[in-house]
Amino acid sequence: MRRHLIVASLLVVPLIWQAQPAAASAVAIDIDNSAKYQKIDGFGVSTAFRRNELIKALPEDKQREILDLWFSREKGAGFSLLRLGIGSRPAGVPYDQMVSIQPEDPGGPAAPPKYVWDGDDNSQVWMAKAARRYGVERFFADAWSAPGYMKDNGDARNGGTLLPEWQQAYANYLVQYAKFYAQEGIKITDLGFTNEPDWTAPYESMRFTPEQAAQFVKVLGPVASAAHVNLVCCDSFGWDQAKAYTEAIEADPEARRWVKVHSGHSYASPPTSPLPTDRNTWMSEWGPGGSTWDENWDDGSGQDGMTVAQAVNDALTLGNASAYIYWLAVSSGATRAFISVDTTNKTYRVSKRLWAMAAYSRFIRPGAVRLGATASDPALKVSAFRNADGSRVIEILNTGTSPVTWDKIKGHGRARAYVTDENNAVAPIALHGMSVTVAPRALTTVVLG
Repeated sequence: MRRHLIVASLLVVPLIWQAQPAAASAVAIDIDNSAKYQKIDGFGVSTAFRRNELIKALPEDKQREILDLWFSREKGAGFSLLRLGIGSRPAGVPYDQMVSIQPEDPGGPAAPPKYVWDGDDNSQVWMAKAARRYGVERFFADAWSAPGYMKDNGDARNGGTLLPEWQQAYANYLVQYAKFYAQEGIKITDLGFTNEPDWTAPYESMRFTPEQAAQFVKVLGPVASAAHVNLVCCDSFGWDQAKAYTEAIEADPEARRWVKVHSGHSYASPPTSPLPTDRNTWMSEWGPGGSTWDENWDDGSGQDGMTVAQAVNDALTLGNASAYIYWLAVSSGATRAFISVDTTNKTYRVSKRLWAMAAYSRFIRPGAVRLGATASDPALKVSAFRNADGSRVIEILNTGTSPVTWDKIKGHGRARAYVTDENNAVAPIALHGMSVTVAPRALTTVVLG
């Protein structure tokens, strides 16, 4: 009987069962072109720990599709920075399979080095060459540890510290790595000697205190500078924790001279304020935790696209980061990487995490400068950038549940807009005159010029 009554009511007043779209309220967004903040070096990913080999093992058409997703500005994210791992290996692989250009002690720190190079570096050279074909010019090579024989624990894993007598040999080792890449036609632009120096991991890891890092910078700096490579320090496992390393380097005039980029990760603490330096700063590694593969845009899991979009926004606007490097670009199984590869079936899947970052990286290009930006609606996280070609990019992340309309877009030349949400991946949307509707729980990108 209840079912018949419902059907009757539908026939009489069918509209009461149709969801009505929420009316968009007007919002004021102010772009201050006179307020200039950090210069942008780029957005990128890491394929360290041999994850790039997952891609190389796929059929060539699948390889190209994934490379397009990462590096193409028309089909994907247009990433402009690639982070490489020096001497890193995946967890569980025996130590003797660690990639190293000097796997054995040459006979002591003063002995002539015995470097080896296969021109492949576990497919990282292949990946770097592929990225360069898309126009990538920034290559950041980072070491998780020195070879075990240079450390007090005799192992590349499980922390330990660099022995003082091996400092110069380790500096030479790192720069030689960059020279080997130069032989392959790849310019390593940025070089790091430590990854999470304040965290002991069962895989490759090595400890430095802030004072020890500042001291080693003075050894590596002159060698890196002579090779025309920027020195990056110190990739602490949290942004707040990175401040101690930056402070130690800034307090030492000689160390400060050599460090061109200060870096930190976002695991222990996210960027909520700038690092204490006037040099460029990079959020050089972060990816959400968890134990499942999640492709969703906004599911409240902390692994979704909205989570990544908010993290990128905050690093740029609160941390004044000049670069954002995601961990990882690709992996297999239940991963929080951008892409998951099925090694058995030779297929892959893409998460909305990638498109969250693509909405920034495709349009905000190296050399851009962040401008001032505010919104009258506190649910909107707004950032603005001027590219070197004069175009402006306004990113509007609507964390609220209602649409809003920005009806006073002011710019030069043509205006374009794109939306990224559950159903769209940097998809073009219509502008109505000089107004744009900003969807709820979505990232809207407006490009002027």
